[in-house]
Amino acid sequence: MFAAATLLLASCGGGGGRPNFGDNEYPVVTVGTTSTQMQTTYPATIKGVQDVQISPKVSGFITQINVKEGQTVGAGQVLFVIDNVTYQAQVRQAQATVNTAKAACNTAKLSYENSQKLREGNVIGDFELQSATNQYEQAKASLAQAEAALASAKEMLSFCYVKSPAAGVVGTLPYKVGTLVSAQNVLTTVSNNSSMEVYFSLTEKDALAMSKDAGGQNAAISAMPSVKLQLADGTVYGHEGKVTKMSGVIDGATGSVQLIALFPNPEKMLKSGGSGAIIIPKSNSSSIVIPQACVSEVQNKKFVYTLGEGNKVKYTEIKTDPQTDGNNYIVTDGLKVGDKYITNGITKLKDGMEIVPITPEKYEQKIKDQAKEMSAGEIVDAVQKATK
Repeated sequence: MFAAATLLLASCGGGGGRPNFGDNEYPVVTVGTTSTQMQTTYPATIKGVQDVQISPKVSGFITQINVKEGQTVGAGQVLFVIDNVTYQAQVRQAQATVNTAKAACNTAKLSYENSQKLREGNVIGDFELQSATNQYEQAKASLAQAEAALASAKEMLSFCYVKSPAAGVVGTLPYKVGTLVSAQNVLTTVSNNSSMEVYFSLTEKDALAMSKDAGGQNAAISAMPSVKLQLADGTVYGHEGKVTKMSGVIDGATGSVQLIALFPNPEKMLKSGGSGAIIIPKSNSSSIVIPQACVSEVQNKKFVYTLGEGNKVKYTEIKTDPQTDGNNYIVTDGLKVGDKYITNGITKLKDGMEIVPITPEKYEQKIKDQAKEMSAGEIVDAVQKATK
């Protein structure tokens, strides 16, 4: 019963009421500093270091799909085959043209060489030699043109074999064999997921403050601590990441700046297109921390009672870090080291009221002493009133 009474009186002495000591004594604490470890989270999107969309360069029907979703592929590996009968015919036609041009070129060369000998023997004149020369040059040009057409036909044929430009993992395969596709169709995506880039955003204000404090954007990125990634199921990814990039452009729609953190992905757990949250730790060796129970909140503003001259209390507005541990606030403005504030019974106080300051230890002892003096009936009545 004594323990219940003590607990009841202690709860009354928190942010709500105050035990009826019959005097004007309130517990007062001097502001000091302590080390804090906080963290801030930001919604994030996961992408591969290299996400390459695969589209065909030629139109046609898909005749082969050589990979499966989620398969690891190498650079240059054939993923799809497009119907290539027409392109094979064009290659054969171009090859035939090259063969014809070569024969014509050889004939023109023989005629040119023969004309040179005849001119040396004064059998023919300059005009005949020049005509043979022109025919030879024309034959060589026709051969070069035919060879270029063959190279173009072979290149078009090669486009029917859709290859992966990079090593990675195959994404979804929306099209099946027999589907007519063109350059406008994305056949799949190949993602390099050996490492993953995680995209998140800071407000313009936070990014600007971070850059100013560090002396520049690059210095700010280098100074950032290792970050963690909270996955979609709420668990924390087993490897830490490092922020490597910050966008130089502010998104006009959201007023935010995009950052990229790089995470290793040896177990291939992270998938491109996934979501999560970046966790950035914040440590401060000289934070002012006060209990939430001694803070009153009015219209989204926070106040504490500080002790001034003549032991008179002052209703003082403070500002706090939005991140809390559920029990304490980190004060960013309104209190400084050496200030004194009241920890209990704040609902009984008024601005300018004179009090008798005591230590929290003495306050707790007075609670225990009062609990001992209460009769069983008084304890029951107090419990009933407190639970109504």
